[in-house]
Amino acid sequence: MFQDLSKFKLPPNFRGKPSWFVQLWWIVQDTLFRWSPQFMYGWRRFLLRLFGAKVGKGVLIRPTAKITFPWKVKIGDYSWIGDEVVLYSLGEIEIGKNVVISQRSYICTGSHDYTKVDFPIFVKKIVIEDEVWLASDVFVAPGVRVGRGTVVGARSSVFSDLPPGKVCIGSPAKPVKDRIIEHE
Repeated sequence: MFQDLSKFKLPPNFRGKPSWFVQLWWIVQDTLFRWSPQFMYGWRRFLLRLFGAKVGKGVLIRPTAKITFPWKVKIGDYSWIGDEVVLYSLGEIEIGKNVVISQRSYICTGSHDYTKVDFPIFVKKIVIEDEVWLASDVFVAPGVRVGRGTVVGARSSVFSDLPPGKVCIGSPAKPVKDRIIEHE
């Protein structure tokens, strides 16, 4: 037998809050958050902070973004979280300042150990440093750090740390060139 899910158990205090609080957040997210008009960024910041997220000033979060456990999320000033982005925050997600996470990207802090029959779940913190751009539909795996100023191309998959100041593409994402900024 490769896996026996009848033996699976969540670690103690896995969610970080009582189940009623988790359920309340999911109801709020699927109604007050998701139904809010596009321009109501302040309202969505307020709701996330109310549920324990650390959200900086000027952060723009689209109403279709999904955040699993906001109390495990930190987003720096002036960052943007695009349409249908998933912050699968089973573990901590730390997003720096002036970061863009484009539409349909998936930031995934949790997975399972497939080498064990009880298929245990694990989490690893993800850090996305300042001034990073994750283009459309980027997947970021548990435990990854994306270095300051790095650009990750559309539909790339990030399974290991990326250095600062690079343009990275592919699956797995690899640096292909330096990020050069033209100054006027």
